[in-house]
Amino acid sequence: MVRICPSILNADRSNLVGEIAKISKESDYLHLDVMDNIFVPNKTFTLEESRKIISDSVLPVDAHLMIANPDQEAHLYALAGASSVTFHLEASLQPAATASNISQAGARVGIALKPATPFHLLAPIMQYIDMVLVMSVEPGFGGQSFMSEMMPKVAEARLEIDEKYFGKIWLQVDGGITLQTIVAAKRAGADTFVAGSSVFNAPDPGEMVALLRNAASIN
Repeated sequence: MVRICPSILNADRSNLVGEIAKISKESDYLHLDVMDNIFVPNKTFTLEESRKIISDSVLPVDAHLMIANPDQEAHLYALAGASSVTFHLEASLQPAATASNISQAGARVGIALKPATPFHLLAPIMQYIDMVLVMSVEPGFGGQSFMSEMMPKVAEARLEIDEKYFGKIWLQVDGGITLQTIVAAKRAGADTFVAGSSVFNAPDPGEMVALLRNAASIN
């Protein structure tokens, strides 16, 4: 199954309800990039702002926390109504406990890996999570170029997921996803895709989501 999760990082923040409406019929999730200007050199949405976006969204929200203190805050996004909450392994001192807190608060659990972080570090906690997020750019800003050198990591994750977890863990790729790069990511084993600039910079964002889904589905 292919899942497309448009990111509002490059959407018009003065009219997020309208922006979300453009892609609501074609998308599976809304990807909410939360940055604190500590873990990454950019600041986007506070917890309070995120609560409002989650509340207003007609799509289930996939919250991607690029924050320095996920062990203290990640579960709060689940309590706010996010359907999926992903935090970075690099920022967590207690990833298993944080994953448990998110799950108990009612959301799916994702763990993200920056480009320099090897997949094998996730092995001890794979049993606690519902999704692996492989970053195909350095987290922090939208519009970056896709790092094709991350695809072996995606393939490694796919092999682990299929062999040990019966394919039940979702495998997401985030960063530089276009009509061309989504094919490479799908072939490497991803099934869930975050696309920001390519969607909201398109003349018809909803149509672009449909085109991305089609490109991933036929490869």
